[in-house]
Amino acid sequence: MKIVTLLFLALFLNADSLQDAINRAKPYSTIKLSSGIYRGNFTINKPLNIIGDSDQTILDGKKRGSVITIKSKDVTIKNLTILGSGHRKENFDSAITAKNSDNLTIQNCTIKDALYGIYLMMSNHTKILNNFISSKDEKIPLRGDGLKLWYSNFALIKGNTFYKVRDINLARSNNSLIEDNNFSFSRFTTYIELSINSIIKNNRYNHNEVSIMLMGTKNIKIISNDILSSSGVTGIGIVLKGGKNIIVKDNTIKYNAKAIYIDNKPNEKGILRRIDHNLITYNLEALHFHVCIRNNEIKNNIIDNNLDDVLRNLREYKTKENDIEYNFWGQYRGFDKNGDGIGDTPYIKKVFLDKLWSYNQKIKFFYASVVIELANFLCEIAPFSEPLILLEDKKPLKIRPVWRKNE
Repeated sequence: MKIVTLLFLALFLNADSLQDAINRAKPYSTIKLSSGIYRGNFTINKPLNIIGDSDQTILDGKKRGSVITIKSKDVTIKNLTILGSGHRKENFDSAITAKNSDNLTIQNCTIKDALYGIYLMMSNHTKILNNFISSKDEKIPLRGDGLKLWYSNFALIKGNTFYKVRDINLARSNNSLIEDNNFSFSRFTTYIELSINSIIKNNRYNHNEVSIMLMGTKNIKIISNDILSSSGVTGIGIVLKGGKNIIVKDNTIKYNAKAIYIDNKPNEKGILRRIDHNLITYNLEALHFHVCIRNNEIKNNIIDNNLDDVLRNLREYKTKENDIEYNFWGQYRGFDKNGDGIGDTPYIKKVFLDKLWSYNQKIKFFYASVVIELANFLCEIAPFSEPLILLEDKKPLKIRPVWRKNE
């Protein structure tokens, strides 16, 4: 198909100038914008490529509505700085909003001072590549999402930096690949709900409230991510709520209040979560279970230098139907007489009913104090009640393995 190119060589163009060029352009043509400021709100309703000359090619929405609204398939937005969306959350004011826009590519763009960064509805096979995206300079609850996908399948989200947004949210959006991105100083930075067949790979998370959160998902892989320093009231590296066939593998999870938080149903069946070859270290809590500890495969992990290895919110539910072995536990005190690298006795994590600080957050504030440590020691040698077994690793590693990620 023949491509017609329109070249804009103007500075401080108004909305009518660029919008008129968009309206006059033939489908599948390319509009090349020179450096300058293009003010207004723009609508693209045909297959079109809009490419900026440099990062000084600026589209300014003048703090009204969405800066770019796309109502067509086969659109490319590239090399632009997009800023100045409106503030109306009920309208999802965004730098870029698109509906029914299959084969959309947004690449090498800088998005600033936008309530929502990119908002996609029912748009399949989109590519979000190498962009910098931030929200309004507000407290987290007043920001919009850096990226929001709704009923949008086969998205490639790669090489982006999300900085000081609220959430990155994929809802009912299947077969997504989220790879090589940087997420920092946000709330739920990869929040996937009611979606299947997606991969979260080789991303870096720093100083977010919750780095990765899955809710009602199926066939999701969380692989080779660095999940660091989750902070705030929650401070969780990974949240797994419900779901089926969830794989958490080869991740480094450090410096979080809670490394992995699992909220499952007491009546679920079969192994649903596989946690394998992760480095989980220097967290306040390594594995935190909300209701019960069941249907997990936990193998070949390094769980070391955490204040607590395993915790559970509710006491009455029992542990069952797990496959847990070959993990290195920093708190394991067993021996390895035959030198095979596996402890002679299982690693058993127990909780005593008189350990009130395991369930009471107000008391747990003093958990590392001398008084609580002394009480903990006395419970171990002379317990007042029969302990509950939270978790048992039948073949704990005695020698800490050396992996590429922690060398």
